[in-house]
Amino acid sequence: MTLLEVDNVSKRFGGLDALRDVSLELTSGSVLGLIGPNGSGKTTLMNVLSGVYPPDGGDVRLAGESIVGLPPYRLVERGVARTFQAARVFETVTVYENMMVPVLHGARRDGQSFSDRARSLLELVGLVDKADQAASELSGGQKRLLEFARAMMTEPSLVLMDEPFAGVHPEIKQRLLESIESKRAAGTSFVVVSHEIPVITRLAERLHCLANGRIIARGSADEVTAAPQVVEAYLGHRRRAS
Repeated sequence: MTLLEVDNVSKRFGGLDALRDVSLELTSGSVLGLIGPNGSGKTTLMNVLSGVYPPDGGDVRLAGESIVGLPPYRLVERGVARTFQAARVFETVTVYENMMVPVLHGARRDGQSFSDRARSLLELVGLVDKADQAASELSGGQKRLLEFARAMMTEPSLVLMDEPFAGVHPEIKQRLLESIESKRAAGTSFVVVSHEIPVITRLAERLHCLANGRIIARGSADEVTAAPQVVEAYLGHRRRAS
């Protein structure tokens, strides 16, 4: 079943076309990877999908209904969650208290079920033994794991992840990969932005490559990474830069 439909979405900032006629689809229980050079529009697209920016053209539909114009908190209610390039946690409270923030004002008041869910998710990401520690005591990678676990507290159908693997220890990266794969197997869908080509090609069934605000290639990991336009616009640029 198609969960997310992005139809000819455009976004402009002054004279800059950050996104130009971007279209994509995501089915339930799948992972879509977004790659592309810096400045290609990946984070702008995530901001449009999460309600931070309204598109200047086109439509975004979740489960067949347009979500254009809805603020981020309304999208959370519709089943959309997000993580960021720099992990955002509440450092002055405990790891467990971080987990409870998304459900503080939820309609359900069954505190025990929320507590059980928090403990289960912390166990999934390997942080259950740190539940009573201040979040400020976690490493950068552990904060990414906490942010992911917290995002799952609302039981989202769609999770948007912006560079989740950047600069983290290989053990943390593996734990995060396994956590995403576990939730995907349970039916959650993901859109993941990443420069980590080996990781994203392992994780995502399909890749889309953005360049200059447009999708220049889409398909399997092998198809996209071998496409001449992708090599020139992104992979070739990275090799020249190195």
